[in-house]
Amino acid sequence: MRKVVLAVLILLSIMSIDSSFSSAQGGKPLLMRNPTLSRTHIAFVYAGDLWTVPREGGEASRLTTGEGVETTPLFSPDGRTIAFTGEYDGNMDVYTIPAIGGIPKRVTYHPGADILQGWTPDGRELMFLSQRNSYSGRFARLFRIQVDGTFPTEIPLPMAYEGSFSPDASKLAYVPIQRGFAAWKRYRGGMTTPIWIANLSDSAVERVPRDNSNDFNPMWIGDKVYFLSDRNGPITLFSYDTRTKLVTQLIQNNGLDIKSASAGPDSIVYEQFGALNLFDLKSGKSKPVNVAISGDMLGLRSKFEKVAQRVQNAHLSPTGARAIFEARGEILIVPAEKGDARNLTNTTAVAERDPSWSPDGKWIAYFSDESGEYELHLRNQTGMGDVRKINLGNPPSFYYSPSWSPDSKKIAYSDKRLNLWYVDIEKGTPVKVDSLSRGGGGIGVSWSPDSRWLTYVKPLKSWYNAVFVYGLEEGKSTQVTDGMSDADGAEFDKGGKYIFFTASTDIGPRLFGFDMSGYPQRPTRSVYACVLRKDLPSPLAPESDEEKVAEEKKDEPKPEAAAAATAPKTPEKKETPKVGIDFDNIGQRIVALPIPALNFVGLISVKANTLFIAEFPNSAGPGPAGVTIHKFDLDKRKLDKVIDNISTFDVSANGEKMLFRQGPGWFIAATAQPVKPGEGRIKVEDLEVHVDPKAEWNQMYREAWRIERDFFYDPNHHGLDLKATAKKYEPYLESLAHRADLNYLFQEMLGELTVGHLYVQGGDVPDPKRVPGGLLGADYKIENGRYRFSRIFNGENWNPRLKAPLTQPGVNVAAGDYLLAVRGAI
Repeated sequence: MRKVVLAVLILLSIMSIDSSFSSAQGGKPLLMRNPTLSRTHIAFVYAGDLWTVPREGGEASRLTTGEGVETTPLFSPDGRTIAFTGEYDGNMDVYTIPAIGGIPKRVTYHPGADILQGWTPDGRELMFLSQRNSYSGRFARLFRIQVDGTFPTEIPLPMAYEGSFSPDASKLAYVPIQRGFAAWKRYRGGMTTPIWIANLSDSAVERVPRDNSNDFNPMWIGDKVYFLSDRNGPITLFSYDTRTKLVTQLIQNNGLDIKSASAGPDSIVYEQFGALNLFDLKSGKSKPVNVAISGDMLGLRSKFEKVAQRVQNAHLSPTGARAIFEARGEILIVPAEKGDARNLTNTTAVAERDPSWSPDGKWIAYFSDESGEYELHLRNQTGMGDVRKINLGNPPSFYYSPSWSPDSKKIAYSDKRLNLWYVDIEKGTPVKVDSLSRGGGGIGVSWSPDSRWLTYVKPLKSWYNAVFVYGLEEGKSTQVTDGMSDADGAEFDKGGKYIFFTASTDIGPRLFGFDMSGYPQRPTRSVYACVLRKDLPSPLAPESDEEKVAEEKKDEPKPEAAAAATAPKTPEKKETPKVGIDFDNIGQRIVALPIPALNFVGLISVKANTLFIAEFPNSAGPGPAGVTIHKFDLDKRKLDKVIDNISTFDVSANGEKMLFRQGPGWFIAATAQPVKPGEGRIKVEDLEVHVDPKAEWNQMYREAWRIERDFFYDPNHHGLDLKATAKKYEPYLESLAHRADLNYLFQEMLGELTVGHLYVQGGDVPDPKRVPGGLLGADYKIENGRYRFSRIFNGENWNPRLKAPLTQPGVNVAAGDYLLAVRGAI
């Protein structure tokens, strides 16, 4: 981790950046993808762009520099043109570019994704994959289109995903279903992909022999269909002779999978993860293609990034003077009004998570993986001075929700293994409080005002949750509620007399998340108070209004006495209430507060006898639903709504201020008076952190393997040695030059776990400006050199989201009409 202390050092580090990048395949593996072959050159994808290199290898030349990702390049049969899939306008479409370089020309214009699949043998048409005519998102079809972009026609197959034409274009070797789990190595379930050969004149199908293997990437050369398959182990190259009907393995592969291949004159170029190779069709031998890449890899350039949209784990300082956020693995604090935001950590190569401010204002606690595993770090709230680091023991884990005790001497937290802990920051030794049988994420805890007790909820064998209390002095947990209802949100009263919580008696049908029959149920929760001591009265004891007797008038005080009475008084120091708990028969001292039963999802004790209660309204209205915050005054026995439609909420340790997010805005407001719209907005729009992509990717690589180590459902990881596999793929990190390549690496290495539903996507991939396309809700055909409407689709015009453009009043378009001009252009 490189710590940047002074602003001038930050500036110098940025000025000295060398954004060039150079690597040769002989020195380290390069993630060159989707190679294609002409008589003289190989084109491939690297760092989101297209590159070309001579067939013999050497220095590669960049062909495209689009902001988005370009992929699936394919040389035309004559080698003069390269077609590819690009997202120059924010949508995946088919483009062409001269093989020697030039301006990309767009071929398809549908607002859905169009993915290039091949050329016709004569080089006049392109074949692409699209869902434009699919009534379900679970299948797609292949289309062909003239290179000049003339109207596409559908290949007469009910569904298809990859294809290659026979030399006379009368037949098509194709994959009928999508590879559902491309990263699931040696998958043998119901979605393994066959290769079929279709006669395009009558759609008759011939099946390439297989036994439930994953066959894909067909390439038709002469009388043979070459393809990739995992039928004998790692994915390698096979051929199917259309005359003898025999399948032959052509390359013995005992290493990494062959990921893609493309046929060209005399040879097939293939990508074996991290390397390019040429397979000679005559000799049947392969040879590596050594490639050197040099270029200004902008995806590697360190920079400052705005992070306002990535803020999470937000909390308030003890008095509400500042808010503290986690954003992109950094800890940032933002003033309520005056001053600038500060990045307390500045550690682009390290992930810091879950910040929490101590009630005395001195320390900020968070979890950091600086050491290679997460530990608890304590940093001075100014950001200066040394960081105190507390090892949380073995085995290492992921940790959540650090919660300070009111005396700022202890921190409670939970781990991935559903253990609840606390640590005395002076002693630095974690103490286990309890272990839960179910749950996920952080375990919510509440400290008593005197820092001697913890309360939390814990699942029982019935699947209902009960309230528990742990005494630090006794080192013992005690169940408080009887488990006959589902308790949640246990919270100590700031006055030390009660534990507040919610409970539901009608949640039964919703206890099991996978039981879809319970989805329509709308459970409710009531709010309760548990009186902690036997000698305390009920907070809901009967009240009676009585007439007060007027007091007799007293003589006027003497001047000196009056002056003394009006003199400013020294504020009395509030004593911390000592909390005593009588567990004997404590369940009988639980009272239901006079609050309507609603879908309550959380409680926060603000001050003695004062609660904030979060409700998630059961609303089916449009747009994202937000939480409603209510305030309950136990002394007045009154419930008031505070604010609607918020997504994050926190209260300062002194109970005076609250932090909330409403829409895109963050606000700090007083808890004592009603919230005024727009008041207290804090400036998060300019929050930014320094990013070094390669340093971040190295941290993410370590994190990915830790996640699988700790969260994979099988503790044996399907027999995979995680450490050995992480070491095996680590060399590929060095040559990464684009976020999409990191995803590709993750997909391949995590595929070693041989499991489904392990998806890798997203991240800091470039987001090109999107030029939206529209549809008229019609089918067309070309007649007499014109577009003619063959079918007009009706819509649900009473539904604003499902209206049909051509059936609107006054349009009067009918099937059989010709489309003569668009915006006046013929």
